[in-house]
Amino acid sequence: MESKVNKYSKQFILFNSIFIFCWLVISIFPFLWTFWGSFKVKADFFSRADWWYTVSGVNTLIETGGRSTLEAYINSWIEGEFWRAARNTAIVTFSVVTISLFLGTLGAYALSRSTYKYAFWILIAALVFRAMPHITLVSGYLFPFFQLKIWGILPTTIIVLVAINQPFTLWLLYSFFKTVPKELDESALIDGASYFQAFRHIIMPVMWPGVITAGLFSLMLAYNDFTVTALLLNQQNYTMVPKINAFLGTVEHGGNYMWAVASVVSATAPLFMIVMFFQRQLISGLTTGAVKG
Repeated sequence: MESKVNKYSKQFILFNSIFIFCWLVISIFPFLWTFWGSFKVKADFFSRADWWYTVSGVNTLIETGGRSTLEAYINSWIEGEFWRAARNTAIVTFSVVTISLFLGTLGAYALSRSTYKYAFWILIAALVFRAMPHITLVSGYLFPFFQLKIWGILPTTIIVLVAINQPFTLWLLYSFFKTVPKELDESALIDGASYFQAFRHIIMPVMWPGVITAGLFSLMLAYNDFTVTALLLNQQNYTMVPKINAFLGTVEHGGNYMWAVASVVSATAPLFMIVMFFQRQLISGLTTGAVKG
């Protein structure tokens, strides 16, 4: 009987291993294919004659003298001014994460320690606001922004992204603060600390995994957003995602597809490295928040 159980266990482990391997290959392949193709010319990467051209680089060799080229990266970053979009993305992302965490930690801590019923209804209102599609929120901002002449600039977009992101940050941090025993606050208050001192010196050191998790989700919202940035920013202030869309062109005007391919790789690589760098804190934060969830 025991040998039969061990046999089924080994088969189950083997099946899981094969499934995970296939899932990883399917998930990673599109990015690896795009990454490899970004070093080719358009005639190879978008070839209709033979998909193997992307691997061999036949036309790339004819046009550039080598089987790989940085032409798409150089042209997109310099001629296409993708550097400007990268700079704008860094400004927007840093601002949204900083403001969201500052307001979110204070608000979530206050709500998690509140004994009043209005705290629950504030969280429900935040959840309803977060559930609304972004396009329905942004469309209401457009006319006032035009009238006030603050459309197309980064500060306006930052404020809107913070408003959209804040409910989610509030809920996420609220669940983390609920896992921290209230006895820590009470002990600090008994020792003569103020509420802010207890929050800063006692609670926050325990909360870092949760804060980093909330910060990463805020970062991904601001970094990857298309709806808000495309509608509220002019072309000079585009962040990376709408800039990539501009490289693809429109029905009336053709785009430069290789610029878009190189830009996709350029935009994805930093996000991948950030998530990998903070993966331990992210996993720790998510598991901690799930205890009360």
